[in-house]
Amino acid sequence: MSELIPRLDTAVAGFEKRLESLLAWEAVSDAGVQQSVTEIVTRVRREGDAALVEYSKRFDGVDVSEAKYLEVPQARLRAALEKISAAEREALVTACERVRSYHEKQKQDSWQYTEADGTVLGQKITPLDRVGIYVPGGKASYPSSVLMNAMPAKVAGVREIIMVVPTPRGEVNELVFAAAHLAGVDRVFTIGGAQAVAALAYGTATVPRVDKIVGPGNIYVATAKRMVFGQVGIDMIAGPSEILVYCDGKTDPDWIAMDLFSQAEHDEQAQAILLSEDHEFLDKVYASMEKLLPTLARQDIVRTALADRGALIKVRDREEALRLINRIAPEHLELSVADPEAMLPEIRHAGAIFMGRHTPEALGDYCAGPNHVLPTSGTARFSSPLGVYDFQKRSSLIGCSPAGASALGKVASTLARGESLEAHARSAEYRIIK
Repeated sequence: MSELIPRLDTAVAGFEKRLESLLAWEAVSDAGVQQSVTEIVTRVRREGDAALVEYSKRFDGVDVSEAKYLEVPQARLRAALEKISAAEREALVTACERVRSYHEKQKQDSWQYTEADGTVLGQKITPLDRVGIYVPGGKASYPSSVLMNAMPAKVAGVREIIMVVPTPRGEVNELVFAAAHLAGVDRVFTIGGAQAVAALAYGTATVPRVDKIVGPGNIYVATAKRMVFGQVGIDMIAGPSEILVYCDGKTDPDWIAMDLFSQAEHDEQAQAILLSEDHEFLDKVYASMEKLLPTLARQDIVRTALADRGALIKVRDREEALRLINRIAPEHLELSVADPEAMLPEIRHAGAIFMGRHTPEALGDYCAGPNHVLPTSGTARFSSPLGVYDFQKRSSLIGCSPAGASALGKVASTLARGESLEAHARSAEYRIIK
């Protein structure tokens, strides 16, 4: 019988090659998917609502005569919030307020200053006009994604938020609708896939064109987002979910096993990795995984993810663990150790860092406050979590006084002529006080 999850040791020959293979993942590379998405996006751009109606019937089994019937009335969203249980409503409200409170601290303000000669320099912060958020629908429905994408946009001051969510065969998740109402989403359309991304990017008679598209989706959604980038902004091209846990061997192995499962249950390509210097602890976690896996409803998905992309890795020491953490640049990093804050100065690449034995990644997914839309596939080396700053633009402010224009004009003239750009130089020279 094959092992549940691969066991690796940094001291064993061939480790580097195995690690490279483990981490390899190509975001959007399927030629067939690319061709299908190109056809869908092109048709939606050309035919608008008619294409949306046809694709909704073909892909989602939703048969409407006109695209306007794909919009969900605000009264329906409000009814969903009233329909869910009191416990669910209370949880949504709590999560919403915590996410809002955290993102309020990210707000940027405009600023300017005046130099001695009267020249004014500064920066103007402006929220985006209209944002589209994509939310997976059907069985894979995530009300938490609604809050995490809509709340920072609201805090940023975005004027209008348009949400798209597929409802395959009419299957609706009431929590998703309730979250949309609670988060203040302005309009909701029951469309999904590449056709939804195209509608948001180019606009149709029914679906308004947006300035930026955010939110997770399958490979068709990711491919479409990449295709329309430039026409609109996007948040990122997200890969499968990842968790990297570093443990000193003193946390309950059942806790660690379930933390690894929590990401592996997303889909078969999700990644769950544990690092520890303690060989016996790794054995205990393996035993816990064997014991607990059969209790999960999504055990088949978890089993595949662990076998294909998971690993329990024995490291020599804390320093080697830190090197691996920065190399992997995980989406989620759990530091299940006695003093996690002592490690922070040496951690350079991670989407979100969960500190201590009592901070499972799952809390971050729902209600801790920070955003759960995070860079995947090593992109934490250069990317950050979704936040208010993703929904605001910066404009530079420059206002020269006559004296300032004269002084800067001499500098600009010299540099412009050095670049053989005469009109630049003469434009600056006109402002030089003789």
